[in-house]
This record gives sequence, structure tokens and C-alpha cells, in this order.
Amino acid sequence: MGDMANSSIEFHPKPQQQREMPHVGGFGCTLAELRNLMELRGVEALQKIQEAYGDVSGLCRRLKTSPTEGLADNTNDLEKRRQIYGQNFIPPKQPKTFLQLVWEALQDVTLIILEVAAIVSLGLSFYAPPGEESEACGNVSGGAEDEGEAEAGWIEGAAILLSVICVVLVTAFNDWSKEKQFRGLQSRIEQEQKFTVIRNGQLLQVPVAALVVGDIAQVKYGDLLPADGVLIQGNDLKIDESSLTGESDHVRKSADKDPMLLSGTHVMEGSGRMVVTAVGVNSQTGIIFTLLGAGGEEEEKKDKKGKQQDGAMDSSQTRAKKQDGAVAMEMQPLKSAEGGEMEEREKKKANVPKKEKSVLQGKLTKLAVQIGKAGLVMSAITVIILVLYFVIETFVVDGRVWLAECTPVYVQYFVKFFIIGVTVLVVAVPEGLPLAVTISLAYSVKKMMKDNNLVRHLDACETMGNATAICSDKTGTLTTNRMTVVQSYLGDTHYKEIPAPSALTPKILDLLVHAISINSAYTTKILPPEKEGALPRQVGNKTECALLGFVLDLKRDFQPVREQIPEDKLYKVYTFNSVRKSMSTVIRMPDGGFRLFSKGASEILLKKCTNILNSNGELRGFRPRDRDDMVKKIIEPMACDGLRTICIAYRDFSAIQEPDWDNENEVVGELTCIAVVGIEDPVRPEVPEAIRKCQRAGITVRMVTGDNINTARAIAAKCGIIHPGEDFLCLEGKEFNRRIRNEKGEIEQERLDKVWPKLRVLARSSPTDKHTLVKGIIDSTTGEQRQVVAVTGDGTNDGPALKKADVGFAMGIAGTDVAKEASDIILTDDNFTSIVKAVMWGRNVYDSISKFLQFQLTVNVVAVIVAFTGACITQDSPLKAVQMLWVNLIMDTFASLALATEPPTESLLLRKPYGRDKPLISRTMMKNILGHAVYQLTIIFTLLFVGELFFDIDSGRNAPLHSPPSEHYTIIFNTFVMMQLFNEINARKIHGERNVFDGIFSNPIFCTIVLGTFGIQIVIVQFGGKPFSCSPLSTEQWLWCLFVGVGELVWGQVIATIPTSQLKCLKEAGHGPGKDEMTDEELAEGEEEIDHAERELRRGQILWFRGLNRIQTQLP
Repeated sequence: MGDMANSSIEFHPKPQQQREMPHVGGFGCTLAELRNLMELRGVEALQKIQEAYGDVSGLCRRLKTSPTEGLADNTNDLEKRRQIYGQNFIPPKQPKTFLQLVWEALQDVTLIILEVAAIVSLGLSFYAPPGEESEACGNVSGGAEDEGEAEAGWIEGAAILLSVICVVLVTAFNDWSKEKQFRGLQSRIEQEQKFTVIRNGQLLQVPVAALVVGDIAQVKYGDLLPADGVLIQGNDLKIDESSLTGESDHVRKSADKDPMLLSGTHVMEGSGRMVVTAVGVNSQTGIIFTLLGAGGEEEEKKDKKGKQQDGAMDSSQTRAKKQDGAVAMEMQPLKSAEGGEMEEREKKKANVPKKEKSVLQGKLTKLAVQIGKAGLVMSAITVIILVLYFVIETFVVDGRVWLAECTPVYVQYFVKFFIIGVTVLVVAVPEGLPLAVTISLAYSVKKMMKDNNLVRHLDACETMGNATAICSDKTGTLTTNRMTVVQSYLGDTHYKEIPAPSALTPKILDLLVHAISINSAYTTKILPPEKEGALPRQVGNKTECALLGFVLDLKRDFQPVREQIPEDKLYKVYTFNSVRKSMSTVIRMPDGGFRLFSKGASEILLKKCTNILNSNGELRGFRPRDRDDMVKKIIEPMACDGLRTICIAYRDFSAIQEPDWDNENEVVGELTCIAVVGIEDPVRPEVPEAIRKCQRAGITVRMVTGDNINTARAIAAKCGIIHPGEDFLCLEGKEFNRRIRNEKGEIEQERLDKVWPKLRVLARSSPTDKHTLVKGIIDSTTGEQRQVVAVTGDGTNDGPALKKADVGFAMGIAGTDVAKEASDIILTDDNFTSIVKAVMWGRNVYDSISKFLQFQLTVNVVAVIVAFTGACITQDSPLKAVQMLWVNLIMDTFASLALATEPPTESLLLRKPYGRDKPLISRTMMKNILGHAVYQLTIIFTLLFVGELFFDIDSGRNAPLHSPPSEHYTIIFNTFVMMQLFNEINARKIHGERNVFDGIFSNPIFCTIVLGTFGIQIVIVQFGGKPFSCSPLSTEQWLWCLFVGVGELVWGQVIATIPTSQLKCLKEAGHGPGKDEMTDEELAEGEEEIDHAERELRRGQILWFRGLNRIQTQLP
């Protein structure tokens, strides 16, 4: 983090100390005073304000602001406040520099092995043995390198180093560009957040970052407070401070009891005005953020007891300098619904980059270990055979004696054998693999941005391809979150669509327009659309927007009514809250009497109605019997259509008998019902099709919502989540909990296993229910395969469920910052169809990597066997080290680019998900790999042993020393490359499809790379000369090489004809970690999932694959 950032942790940031003489800049409070004031709560805070300032207006005077007019909108004044009290901006953690990312990329173990081999080889190429070798040392035919090799000796080492540099730069550049993209998005999100302040007596919407100390801000229901402040005046204000204190009860705030409002907390009820007293790094959230090294781990910013800050900050300063990210973890355990169990897990997770290793990574690690072991064994055997052959031939057959002066010569032989061994090993280990994974993921992430998926963790996009279940929110994800009135009951008539204004009695229409316009938050408005043809913009509470939209649909306007009766003329307001489930406003009538307008949930408000307006606008009695009638005939049918019903009513009080306004039950009673309206949050038109695609792709979609069960069931049916006649469950949260808990109230996995497979809708659910469901599905071991679960969420309270899920989707528009922090992918358009796109991309990544593996492993099998047998029989590998590197590093790098950038097709959604346990290399792929290997080996060995007769050229076998490169070995090399090129086209299909050219032109990268590689190959063969051990070939020889290469495509068709089911002997490879290898704790604690395969890795066998963990760059 560096000392710069640390200075902002301390209580009085150093740069500002000098300026903090009392009353700096003419303000009557210093930064430190205000900061200490915000540490206090409740009564203590009130006492402090009374002692220091008299009251809140005294504080406003000291801050040179007016409680009613706000600040003068004067740029100099605002700038001065920013300089003294800071900006409302929390500086992000320093991004890693490009060099740091390069250094991280270099930690990959494969690369380290290659670097060492390269440096050894370089060193030896410059080391010439002393003196010409004496006869005594024997002149063995596999002996010292010939001149060509000696001149070109350094090329081999240099080529390895160059390829390592390429891999490192590509990886680092990917990480860097991803981070940059993410920061860009962060700043875009931050600029879009606005907050209402009063300046010059005018209400203004200013960006959150523009708030300054002394601003008078309007707070209302649903706000996330952007800065700390002191309440000046409030109506019924309740705040959820769980993000700071962990206490879930809402805290009632009032100017005379507890006026302290803290940044990062949510307004759950009521409204009010506050004076801003601390912004940015000095606000309560800012202090925590600074401690976390500008937002280290996700959940922690929610777990601060306000009181503990003092101690926690001091104790952490020393540690913060040592390790920025983990500090936060140690300081504050997670206070969540699960208490202890979660705390433990979070503490352990502090040292783990993220969640469990992704499914693909687990399989790749395992596969890599298997390949690595095989390669190691092969290279060891090669070296041993070469050494034995040499020793036996020199010392036994020729009967020589080991002489001291010959030692350097012998050592050089052994080193040559070692290099051949390393070559075999290098060829055996698929270096292209980490690169293929990185390229494939990075390419997908870039493209997913266009599909409205912002990926925060690279592995999430590949995990998504394996998803078997999606738990989705309803509002905003499946529905448009644009509430509209679609049915109404006015003047004894049930209208199924918006009635014509002429059909209504003027009196009813007038009452309705006034009741809606006045009895709603004046901050709720409907504004004209931003673009031509778009829908009007809804600002504020969505339900109220629906009612205001209803007024506009009735060809009336709410604005003139509001101008006639402005907000400060309202006599009394009972704001909406979850207990009342209604909102009422009282106005004074011209004759001195009062009129109360009320709106709320119909089942509650109708109980308080004693009259109703008939079709002529006259009052008619409304008895309990009439009410039951209405519920049956009007309200239940509306609820079954998925509508939310709201009743609008009024009551007049005469001037003589003014009621006791504090006795709410008496005031809001004996009402007259004006209308009942049915409000719909329509299903997004594209959602049913998207859900059908999911179901076809073998993914179960479940809806988890807070709505009532009738509405939820109706919406689920419209979306196609449930189909009539199917066997499914729709439960409410209470019933769900009753079924899954035992007598002691503990959750039992086997009870959960009985519920979740059939559960499709969970209604009236709490965030804890959502977390329980997700955890239950992930931990379940019933069924043929373990489940991979994706979850969508937007609220702060969805954080735990988003973190627990394999892939967490947060809403980019409606989502809170906390939800975004806990998520893996942000849906920038809040739309369910984007999730389907994510599934498609995820499966595409998985398939791209399988395609690459199929190609790479064929090359590896062939090259290893050729190098091994060649070295053993002819003491010299037919494929030279530099040629191997061209095939292995360069071609594979290009192949990974070509195969990893195949665009996804809709057909990916026609198969079932692979799940956690399916092997990476299926039987079909194994058949392809071995089938092609057989073809290639046959050709190469034929060429090696009888090629010279066929082409009528000199044999390249056992060539004497210093001989120039032979045509014979060049033809072998060229044929080998041609076969790989055509096999690359075969590798485009992994499920045994016949048409390998399908969609080849939709991938220009692929075509360019295949043609490019071909071009470079011509250059290498014709002009490569000694460095590449190549001799130019004639046209006829080229045509034969090409002919054999094209044979690959024909052979591919032959292989496709053999039914896989007949080949029982083929084993699959690269299984995921098996069930038996995972205990429950291992599942619960992500970091234990470094499965057995990695434990073997640690035993010092080839370790290279750990580098894959590096690919999952963690974002700060």
C-alpha cells in the first residue's frame, strides 16, 4: 500500500495538519472535531452537540450554512470546503503496475523450469571444451556438436527464453487490461450516483462525489447515505445500520434523540434533512475503507461496530504497513446470520485468493499432473538410456578408461543428453495450456462486456458454463421494474384496461387525481424519455410512479396539483412503512376543514373503509359483507394475474372537530374508497425465451422473491419457470424453513435434499433463506452430479448468498455497492437474458480449452514418442531442439489463439451441462487423440527408416560429424508440421461431428493463424538453414509433405466413423476431484480444495501447473 496511503489512515491526515488551526478558513469547526463528533452515538452525541454548538442550527452556523436554504452555490466556497474537509471520494487502492504483473506471471513453475533449461543450454553453448579431444577419449558418433550446431547452439536457449517472454507478456497484458477495464467501469458507476441537496434554496441532484461538508442533503426511503451528517429535521426516519454495526434492527433517528446519520447505511423508512459533517476518507465508511487498503475484502466494510473504531484503527496501523489486504480480515470477523461458522471460514479465506478453485482448474491441475508425470518418466528414461548406451559403448565395448583430461568432454556428452531429456520434457508438458486458458478467458471476458456481462473474476465465466441451477430474483431481473397500472375498479366497474376519461364521473376523476398527486413523495416523478421512442423515465418509488403514470394515462397531469399544494403546505404526513403498509397525507381545505388521502395494500386499507363511491360519485355504505364480496370478485382475480392491488381512499374532517392527529388509528379510519388498482411489474418480453433456452440446456431456473405467493406463482408461470401439470413446489419462506429444520430449529441437509429438487418458487423469502437454499444445493450430494449454482442479487442483504454461490451475478443498475462487491459478474443491463449469454460464453471457454487439449496432446504424444525412440535408436532426436520449440511453443501458442477464440454458437445450449465430475477429455476426444497419433507416428517412422529410399535421397540417420542438415530429416520435420496444421482444423470439433469446416470463416483469427503458420513454415524450411537444421526442399517433396498433411483430414473422417461406444478400453482423463476425495469441511472451506493432485505436485514432481492459479487475477 505504501506510506502515502497509510498517512490517510491516521486520524489527522498529515497534509491537513498544518491547516487545522482552529477556525481555519473562517469555519467554526476543525476536521478533527467533526471526525470525533461522528464517533459518538445517541445521547452522547446529543450532549456533545449541545455543549459545543448549542444545537444543530448552531453547528450549521459554524459551518456557514443555512438549514433551510443550504449552501450558496459558489464554486470558490465549495472548493475551499473541499480543501479543508476533504472530497467525498475514497481513493482506490493503487493498481498493480505492469512490471508487478509481469513478475507475478514469471512465478509460473513451467516457465521457471524452461528458463533454467534455457540458461543451462545457453551457458553450455558458449563453453568450448579445452583443446581438441584426444583420441584417448574416444570419438563417439553421437559426440560433440558439429559446427552448425555449435554456431547455432545459442539459438536453442535464446528461442526458449524468447517464447517464455512472449507467454509472460501476454499474460501480464491480459491482467493489466482487465484491471483497467474494471476501474473504468467503477468510475462510470460512481459518476452515475446522484444525491439530492439544497443549494440556494433549490433542490439539486448532484453527483455523490460533489457533496461537501456543510451541504444540506435530503434523505428519503431507500437511499444509501453517501456521507456522514447530523439530522436537522426528520419524519419517522428509520435507518438500517447493519452495514456498520451488524445489528439488524432498524434504528429510529430523530433530531432530539439520535441525530447521527452515517455513510454507507440505508434509509428504511421516512424522510428528512441532514447537514453533511464528514465526507470521503473522514466519513465512517471511508475510515473502514482506508483500513481495508481501500476496499480489500468484500464483506468487511459491513462489519464495524462504530464504537470499536478507535481501538481498531490504532492497533491496525502497524499491521497495515506490513500487509494491506489481510489486515481487515484479522481485525473484524464477519457478523452474519451464521455467526461462528462463517467467521471461521472468512478468517481462513483471508489468505486464499478467492472461493474454491473453479471446476475447470481442478480438472486441469489433475490432468497436468498426469501429463507431467508421464513426461518426467519419459525424459528420465531417455536420459538414462542415452547415458547407459554411451557408457557401455565407450567403456565396455571399446574398453576405454576414464581419463582425467577427458572429463570435460564426457561432461559435455552428458549435458547434451540432459538437453535432449529436457527437450522431451518440454514437449511433454503442454506450455500452451495456461496461455490457452488465459487467452480463452480474456477473449470471452472482452466479448461478454458487449453482452452486458462485466466479469470481475476471470474463472466465473468458465464456471458459468457448468451451471446446473440459477436462483434468480424476480423484480428487475425477470421483470422490467417498471410498475404500471393495468386494471382498476372505479365507480362500481372493474376495468380490465385503462378506462377512457370520459367514462368516469368528473368528481371521481378529480378526487383520484388529487389523491394520487398529493399523497405520494414529491420526489417521485415521471420525466420525459431521454431518447426518442424510449419509455418515460420513472424517478423515485416505483409503485408511486405506476399511480402517477395512471394519472397521465387518464389524460390528466399531477404537476399542477402539486404546484397548487406544495410540499410545505401539507398539514401532516404519515409516511409508508412495512408495518402500516399504507401512506396518508392530510391537507387543509379552503373552508377550514381537513381532507386525508390514504393509499396502501388493499387487504389492509379496505378494512378501514366504511363507504365507497358509486358510479355517480356518491357515497354508498361499505359493509364487511361487501368487502368479502369485493375480495373474491376483484382482488383475488387481480392477484392471480400477478398484480399487486392498491386501494386509494379519502376522508373529510369538518373545521369544528379537529381530531388528535397523533392517534393514527382513529384518524385513518372510516375512510371512503375511491378506487382499487392492480399494478403489474410486467415480465421482460425476452425472458420466457431465455428461460426456455436454460431449461433446454439442462439448467433449472428457480425464482426467489419477497413477493406474495400468488403474484410469484403467476409471474413464474408467465416466465415459464413452472408449467401446469408438472410436479413442482412453490413455497413461502416460513413453510420452507419448517420443512428443512429439525425440532431444535437446525437445518438438516437430508431434509433440504427432499425439498430443493422440486422447488421452483420461494416466495416471501428473507436473505437468509436465499443463502440457506444456495448453500444447501451446492453441498448436496444426491443426484448423478453435484450442482453448480448461479445466483442473482441486487440488495445489500444478498451479499452472503452471492458470495456462497459458484457464480454471483449482481445488478449493475439496481444493485447496491455491497452486492456488486460480493459478486463475480455484474449484469450491466440487469437482464436475465444476459445470464444465458454468460452460460453460452462459459461453455464456449470450456469447449475451446478441450479443443486445444485435443490438438496439443496429439502433438505431445507424437513428439515425445518420436524424440524418445529416435534418441534411443539413433542417439539423436530426428526433431532437433529448435524444431521442437517451433512446433511446441510457437505453434501451440498460435493454436491456442486460434482455437481459444472460436465464437460461441447457439448449439452450445442444446447439451446438458458437464457438471463438476465430468472428465475434461471425453472418450471421443481420447479416440481422436490416439487415432491421429497412430497415423502421424506411422508416417514419421516410415519416413525415418525407409524415407531415403522413397525419395531417393541420402539417409540422414547416423550422419557423420559436421555434416550439413540433411533433406531426409527436413522432410520428416516438414511433414510433421503439415500434419499438425491440418489436425488443427480437425481439432475444431470435439463431439465427433463430421463437418470440421463448419463456421470456419466466422473466425478470421483461426484462418489467419493457419495460413500464417504455413507461411512461416515455408520460410523456415527454405531459408532456415543451420539454426533450424533445415535444408531446402524441391516442389515435389513439398507436394508429398502437403499430401500427407491433407491425409489427416481424410483420416479424421475415418476416426469419426468408429463408434466411441465400442471402444470400452479407452479411459477418460482429467476428471474433476471425485466425491470420495471431498469431505464436507473441504467443501465448506475453499482453500482445502487444492486437491490430492496438488499434494502430489508438492512432492517435488513437476510443479508447473500451479501457474494456473495466477491466471485468476484478483481485483482489488
